[in-house]
Amino acid sequence: MPDPVREAAVRAVIIIALTLTQVVVVLLCTLAGSWFAFPMLICAVASTFVATWAVLDIWVTRQSWRQRNGVVSVPSSVARDRWRPLRRRTD
Repeated sequence: MPDPVREAAVRAVIIIALTLTQVVVVLLCTLAGSWFAFPMLICAVASTFVATWAVLDIWVTRQSWRQRNGVVSVPSSVARDRWRPLRRRTD
C-alpha cells in the first residue's frame, strides 16, 4: 500500500475509533440520564460525517495515486520463471 493511502487509512481508523467511542459515551450518558448526552449526541453525529469523509478520502487518495503513479507490478514469490521454451501447436 503506498504511503499516502496508508496515511489516509490510519487517519480514517483513528477517526472511526473516536466516533465509536463518542457513540458509547452517548449511550451511557443516556442510560444514566445525564445532561451531557445531548451535546455528545451532536458531536457524535458530526463525527459520523467526518468519518464518512475520511473513508471516502481513502478511496480518492488511492485512485489519485494510481492515476499519477500507475499500478506497481511486483512479481509474487509464487510467480514462475519463464525457463521453459514455449511449445508450438502441432495441429
